[in-house]
Amino acid sequence: MARLLIVGGFLAAVFWVYSIVDCAVQPATRHRGVSKAAWIAIVVLLPVIGGILWFVIGRRRANDSGTRPVIAPDDDPAFLRSISKTEQDARIRRLEEELARLDEETDEPPASDPRP
Repeated sequence: MARLLIVGGFLAAVFWVYSIVDCAVQPATRHRGVSKAAWIAIVVLLPVIGGILWFVIGRRRANDSGTRPVIAPDDDPAFLRSISKTEQDARIRRLEEELARLDEETDEPPASDPRP
C-alpha cells in the first residue's frame, strides 16, 4: 500500500509539473476562459484538479483556433468558382499552343553534319 501511495504521489507531481509547464508555454491565444496568469494560478494552487481542468477546459486545440487553414488557390473552392469557363478554355488553348511549339522545336533535325 505504501508503494502505491509513493508511485501515485510521484505521478501526481509529474502531472502537476507538466501541467504548469504546458500552461506556461502555450501562447495566450490558446487559453480559453480566463487569462494565462489565472490558469497558471489555478494549476499551481489545485495541483491535480487544476491540471485536469487545464487540459479539459482551458487548453484550446491547435485546430480549434477559429482561423481557416491556409490552402493553395487551386484547392480553394471559392477561387475555382471565380474562374470562368472561358478563362479556363483560353488558358488551356495557350498551353496547348506552347506545347505544340516546344514539340516542333525539339522535333527539328540537327543542322547539317559538320563532318566531311
